[in-house]
Amino acid sequence: MPADPGRITIGFAAPRHGQGSGSGGGGGGADVTRAQLFAEVLTGGPLSRTELALRTELSQSTVTKMINPLIEAGYIVETGAASSGAGRPRQLLRVAAERYAVLGVKIAPGAVTGVLADLEARVSVRRQRPLPQEHQPAQAVQVAADVVADLLSSDEAAHGQVLGIGVGVGGHVDRVAGRVVRSGILGWSDVPLAEPLAAATGFPVVVGNDVDTLAIAERWFGHGRDVRSFALVTVGPGIGSAFLLDGEPLTGAGGLSAELGHIPVRPGGRRCGCGNRGCLETVASDEAVLRDIARRGGPAYGDIGEAVERARSGSDPAAESAFESMGTELGRALATVCNLVNPGRIVLTGERASAFDLFGPACERAWRSAAFSTAASDCELVVDSADDTLWARGAGCLVIREAVGATAAPPRSAAR
Repeated sequence: MPADPGRITIGFAAPRHGQGSGSGGGGGGADVTRAQLFAEVLTGGPLSRTELALRTELSQSTVTKMINPLIEAGYIVETGAASSGAGRPRQLLRVAAERYAVLGVKIAPGAVTGVLADLEARVSVRRQRPLPQEHQPAQAVQVAADVVADLLSSDEAAHGQVLGIGVGVGGHVDRVAGRVVRSGILGWSDVPLAEPLAAATGFPVVVGNDVDTLAIAERWFGHGRDVRSFALVTVGPGIGSAFLLDGEPLTGAGGLSAELGHIPVRPGGRRCGCGNRGCLETVASDEAVLRDIARRGGPAYGDIGEAVERARSGSDPAAESAFESMGTELGRALATVCNLVNPGRIVLTGERASAFDLFGPACERAWRSAAFSTAASDCELVVDSADDTLWARGAGCLVIREAVGATAAPPRSAAR
């Protein structure tokens, strides 16, 4: 075990089970460049060094200098050559997807979901275990460790290839310290997570906000592949968001940014899980919809899925109205996103995105009505539902980013 198992220190050499592999890149400009080059090969490969230089606006000598450590570590391999007309054929580069594996874990109030994936985040194994209703931190760590054991027992050959574990958690996460500063959805405050999970599993662990991890997955493999800047908004048990600007996530001064669900929209309104009143989550989350249905005289549903079915069938007018109201509140929030950062695309995802047919029309009307100037017309809205597997896959992307030196944001002090 490394001296500080809570902080992932993968660097550019393959780690042995239970160990980091050295000092890593340390967060300087070289790490950013390597991460940028890796992402270009990942999303657009196979590519030649010349094509990489053109895509990144770097010199070919810089590309060669920065790509060589990735090749030596086995993250990228040369794969044949392409003719460029006159002159020597150009060697093509691709990600060595099968060389290493990563573990991704999503901790949610009801369950812990884990995946085993390769360097292209292709999932080979998925496992899930229920989390006790109290979801105390120690319980969550133990269940997460059990999920990791389940994943590895299903593919023992991958055991020695694992680079580390990425964990996605809702709320404010200090990624550098590996702790959850505040999670309203889990009821946690100042909870160390990376260190105890690393101690329980023997692997280095990196922890991130779950929506941020999902945004990385969308940037690399989903609807963010062809755009440099976009916003991700999730709807379901909570309301989350993440902004990727010029290819990098907006993290904020203390690792806290894009908390759309906790923007006050109803002064003096219902108390939110974060402790404040009238947050967006109190009027647009699953719980808010169920509460609104009951307020309108509808049945007291115990499950949001049943409410979706009844509203979709037209057999419950109260449910239809509640989803329409939720869509209006969400649409105003999307307008706020557009007015703040003017993204070219918003990816609307999460567990409840599959019910867009119920809340979508009201959402789009409110979005376009509340957006300033051309903020809405500048933006494409893409709807993409996500399950726990996708969330866990996004958590695995955290490990891939760390492995190739994706430390674009400056280190943040944990003493706040």
